[in-house]
Amino acid sequence: MWLRRRDRAQETARPDATQAASALALHLQNGGELTPVQVDDVPLTDGEVTFADAACSVARFYGTEVVYSPPAGYFENHPTFGRQWVPNRRLDARQRQNAENAAVPQWRDHTMARVVLTSTGVRLRPTGARTWLPFDHALLTGVTAGQPEIVLSYSVCAPLLLTGPAAPWLGVAVEHLRRTTR
Repeated sequence: MWLRRRDRAQETARPDATQAASALALHLQNGGELTPVQVDDVPLTDGEVTFADAACSVARFYGTEVVYSPPAGYFENHPTFGRQWVPNRRLDARQRQNAENAAVPQWRDHTMARVVLTSTGVRLRPTGARTWLPFDHALLTGVTAGQPEIVLSYSVCAPLLLTGPAAPWLGVAVEHLRRTTR
């Protein structure tokens, strides 16, 4: 029941988010600029200006090393051969396949975060963290916009996924700042 309410809320927020992103894109195409906003608790460099302060769900896309579990089986007390190890090859194969599937590149570390868009980059502070993670526009290699999400690809780190009502607007703003700062 809760999922239905959340999905309904997301469905009503999605057109508003898309409309806000479209309005921003039209505004920027007609020569408009992003409006600075005041954000007090973000460490900024000299001349750095903030343009947005939003909450988004974030994730990173990467793979990990395969961690295999020890071989499965059991000890059997055989009357003739004594105690010996009997391997369970089916369980070993299943555990090996599960370990390999868990290691493939995928979206990981899903969490809510505060996202601040500045003239220099995206500043991200996951819920419960004390430090801000910087993702500079100078290192940005691509912005891929989906319906309720954007993917920011960087030259030095794993891609960053931002989802939520503010994501489409942030995608338009990041792409604009990327084009104008180069």
